[in-house]
Amino acid sequence: MIYLQLFIEFFKTGLFALGGGLATLPFLMELTKRYDWFTKAQLTDMIAVSESTPGPIGVNMATYAGFHTAGIPGAVTATMALVLPSILIIVLIAKFLSGFSENRIVQAVFYGIRPAVAALIASAVFGLFKTSLLLYTESGTLTPAWGIILLALVTFVLLNIPRLKKLHPIIFLIFGAVMGILFRL
Repeated sequence: MIYLQLFIEFFKTGLFALGGGLATLPFLMELTKRYDWFTKAQLTDMIAVSESTPGPIGVNMATYAGFHTAGIPGAVTATMALVLPSILIIVLIAKFLSGFSENRIVQAVFYGIRPAVAALIASAVFGLFKTSLLLYTESGTLTPAWGIILLALVTFVLLNIPRLKKLHPIIFLIFGAVMGILFRL
């Protein structure tokens, strides 16, 4: 039953997450509310892992979420379900490509979808901001975390020390990891 649920949820995500991998994030956040497959904190970890591994973030997220939920069969199920809509749509587009791209209605639909995709991504960024930089207390209230202080500090340093702008991004990831460990201890 879990595999069917995984397939349906990730098929819907693949079908409606227009705009790339980041557009899958609101759908995955919704899954944290409906199922106990993973928490928002675990979703944040999934994003970090998916961003740091090769491949499209949406596919990496589906694989990670499926594996976390139901092991290797879950990873395969979620990944295949996520990419299946894209494969089907591409096959259909290839079949009717000559008249498809010039159609004014199709162009208007894609023009209208752009703001929706931007809003989905902005929503995901806001949700990640809350999960990553703010903490929920036992009573459910939101309090600033050390992450906000760290973000402000790193931003200030980056904006005021030109030589640091030339450093490789991995340096900042390592710095963030070390600071996270120190703040948690």
